[in-house]
Amino acid sequence: MHKQDDADRRRRPVHGTMIGIIVLDTQFRRLPGDIAHVDSWDFPVQFAVARNVRPQDVIEGDAQEALDVFRGAIDQLVALGVDGITTSCGYLSAVHRQLREHSPVPLASSSLQQIPMVLNMLPAGKTAGVIVSDRSAMRDIHFTNVGSPTGLPIAELPEAGAIRRNMRTNSLDIDAGEQEDEVLDVVRRLLASHPEVGAIVSECANLPPYSAAIQRTFGLPVFDIVTLVTWMHGGLRPRTFPLFG
Repeated sequence: MHKQDDADRRRRPVHGTMIGIIVLDTQFRRLPGDIAHVDSWDFPVQFAVARNVRPQDVIEGDAQEALDVFRGAIDQLVALGVDGITTSCGYLSAVHRQLREHSPVPLASSSLQQIPMVLNMLPAGKTAGVIVSDRSAMRDIHFTNVGSPTGLPIAELPEAGAIRRNMRTNSLDIDAGEQEDEVLDVVRRLLASHPEVGAIVSECANLPPYSAAIQRTFGLPVFDIVTLVTWMHGGLRPRTFPLFG
């Protein structure tokens, strides 16, 4: 314990928080499991809002134009004392290298970072299927910037569906059952077209509330921003075990 106490002596205004989360400037209702809901986490987290940067600015626009805002959020979280940082939009993989170069602590910009590991653990002949919020906005750089191959099976949330509509309108009236049915239908259609898919990777950081339903329904492992950040936290704060039984 003494060594851990020494490590915690880093000067910081906030103690006990390991992970900082940069959240886009939204007002829609977040559900447990969503990256920006505190009940999604089994460990303390600290949030910083990327002011005036909306999801459409990152997904449909050019994330490069908001780099200064994200760098400022990184600085804010590091100054508070976090030991690792993540973001609330998978499309920020497009600027992963710039964010990583700026951050003095480990940074997980996108759930897509898990794709190489997922591919390496799947049985031969199987691949990862990716669920994204807007397929037309996906570029090769979103994959290559985090070490992922391109050309994977991709399915998108319907443009007129509940999830994208609620995000666009910053809705507070969220029907979780409707959204879950929508996600399951997207996965069902992806698997019908691509039976070689052996695991699902959810790009969108708002989809983890439905990961368990995907796994139960289709019997496939599901990886999302919560699995990525939980993995990162596990490295930042490894479990302790008794040395003698």
